[in-house]
Amino acid sequence: MALKFELVTPARLERTADVYMVTVPGSEGDFSVLEGHAPFMATLRNGPLTIYASAGAAPETIEVEGGFAEVNEAGLTVLAEHVTAG
Repeated sequence: MALKFELVTPARLERTADVYMVTVPGSEGDFSVLEGHAPFMATLRNGPLTIYASAGAAPETIEVEGGFAEVNEAGLTVLAEHVTAG
């Protein structure tokens, strides 16, 4: 199974994809999300959002500034104030 991932800014939907894992820069520390993760919400700090398309794949990095992350049964949604491709 894959993790449903969405990255959203106030301007638009930046990315939607089925991925293996995403590492998120949380305000209380980085956390990684795989498919089936327990539901929760976290605030973001400025830093790298790391996306792994598949197990063992080279990571893709996107810099995020501020916002929230929500993990629920549908997947991971990152609501960022601003993003910059890494």
